[in-house]
Amino acid sequence: MSIPEIRVHTEAGVCTLTLNRVERKNAFTQAMYGACADALAVAATDPAVRVFVIQGHETVFSAGNDIADFLNRPESTDDSPVFRFLRGLAQFPKPLLAAVCGPAVGVGTTMLLHCDLVYAGDNAAFSMPFVNLGICPEAASTLLVPQLMGYQRAAEALLLGEPFFAEAALEVGMVNRILPPLEANGYAQAQARKLAAKPLNSLMETKRLMKKGQMQRVLDTMREEGDVFGRMLKEAPALEAFNAFLEKRKPDFSKV
Repeated sequence: MSIPEIRVHTEAGVCTLTLNRVERKNAFTQAMYGACADALAVAATDPAVRVFVIQGHETVFSAGNDIADFLNRPESTDDSPVFRFLRGLAQFPKPLLAAVCGPAVGVGTTMLLHCDLVYAGDNAAFSMPFVNLGICPEAASTLLVPQLMGYQRAAEALLLGEPFFAEAALEVGMVNRILPPLEANGYAQAQARKLAAKPLNSLMETKRLMKKGQMQRVLDTMREEGDVFGRMLKEAPALEAFNAFLEKRKPDFSKV
């Protein structure tokens, strides 16, 4: 599926997926999730693709879910576009890179946990405000964030849901390097070309061996999170949070 909000281009072994909905801060719709899932599925087996890069604009990576679209189609089943995308990221067999500038909210942050290399603009701001929306995290982040950050820092990021910035992400190993925003996408492309020049079977086997010890745990956690997420979407705290967002007011959880 090809849509204007998701641009996919392959050149010299590097497939680049660009989030192209800048006027809405690259907020994901179900159609965008589907297009991303399809692009990953094709690239995984396409012999012309040796490396996959995900990038946004120098001012914004992604604001997470498009709330209005999400409420119209709150899909959380195992075969929904969002979970096809997240599983596609987790199981992608070739090198997977990301360039992140500006806000990276919700899935804009959790998707990075499945990338092999991440390059951030010095304007990057990461946040996982799932609790603040009356729901739970996704993308196996309840497993991967504590592993990456340690429990206390993970609890701060996931329970408070407040932003943390590029230097903090670099310190815990979420990103590999910080660059000026206008250079981040280009640097990720340069690194991708280096990888594309290497023997693909060596890259894929090395990645597989690094990830094999917990791949099943990642998929199981992703599935459990999805079940809980789907249940919580129908409950009062989430309804209050989403309605407050649409009405541009502060949510009131005192009675839920």
